Formats: sequence, C-alpha cells, structure tokens
Amino acid sequence: MSDGSAPSAPAGPKSAYFLSHQDEEVERRTLAVLVDNEPGVLARVVGLFSGRGYNIDSLTVAEVDSSSHQSRITIVTQGTPHILEQIEAQLLRLVPVGEVIDITNSKRGIERELALVKVAGSGEKRVEALRIAQIFRANVIDTTNESFIFELTGASDKISQFVELMRPLGLVEVSRTGVLSIKRGKEKG
Repeated sequence: MSDGSAPSAPAGPKSAYFLSHQDEEVERRTLAVLVDNEPGVLARVVGLFSGRGYNIDSLTVAEVDSSSHQSRITIVTQGTPHILEQIEAQLLRLVPVGEVIDITNSKRGIERELALVKVAGSGEKRVEALRIAQIFRANVIDTTNESFIFELTGASDKISQFVELMRPLGLVEVSRTGVLSIKRGKEKG
C-alpha cells in the first residue's frame, strides 16, 4: 500500500551535476572588466548578472581610453568561490569583454570610493560633525548656517563608518560613486 508520499532518492554516489557548493563561505569580490566602448555592452554585462540571479553591490563605468574605445566596468559582487569563478568565466565569454581582473585577490589591488554626505544641525551637533569630519579627513565642500556637505574618499568601510557616525548628528542625504579600483605597479590592470 502506498501512503501517498513521494519515493525517496536512491542512496549512493551522486552525479557531479548535483554537487552543491552551499557549504562554501560567501566572499566579496571586486572585478575590473575591460570592454569595448559600444552601445549595449553595459546592458549585456548587467544582464549576465541578473539572468543568473547574481547581485551587483556596486557598479561604476567610464571610458578609460578614447583612442581604442575601451571602457572599464568595476563590479563589486558576492558569492561562494565557485560562483565567483563562474561569474569571471561567463564575463570572459561575452564578445565585447577583453579582460577580467580580480582586484580583490591581487595583493597590489587598491579600491576607493567617493561620497558626498549632507548633514544638517546646529550647536553641539554641528561642532561634533566638523570634529568627526576632520578625523576622517573629509572636506567641507559646501556650508550654510543649517548644513554641511562633506566630500570623503576612501575604502567603502570607512565611508560607511562615517555615514553611521553622522546619522545621529543630522544626516540628510548620501551620494556614493561606487568602488573604483586599480593595481599598483607599472603593469596595466
């Protein structure tokens, strides 16, 4: 007699097709992708991520060489090492992609971000905001009697810490560029 439950899968070795990488730790990775600067390239790169369910934490794009019509897309994403390897391999298969550089795993990689942070306040809160800005080496680029706009450059964590410290002091608005990256030394990358 059947109790209506589905039959269980047979025990034993499984196909490599069904092997899971779920036990791997999730990592954050910054990838610099050199592409031909032509219409639709960014849409194809972003489509690769969205079509496979990968998230993009940060995305910056700019032309880096007008004579060869090349742009650099800097992507910050997260995943298991297996997923991140797949992302790199799939990016390289796109026709307009010339090179994918893993900045995070490079000992010579440098990452920076720019943020504009607007804080409104008066009295002690205004003084405290200026004191913290000085510690973080943030520049005041605009001021009124009621507010400041700070410009801050650095690692993403540093900017996030600054924003959190400004929150109780009257944080109004934050605008961030996303991560930019480059490798130290004389080689391109």
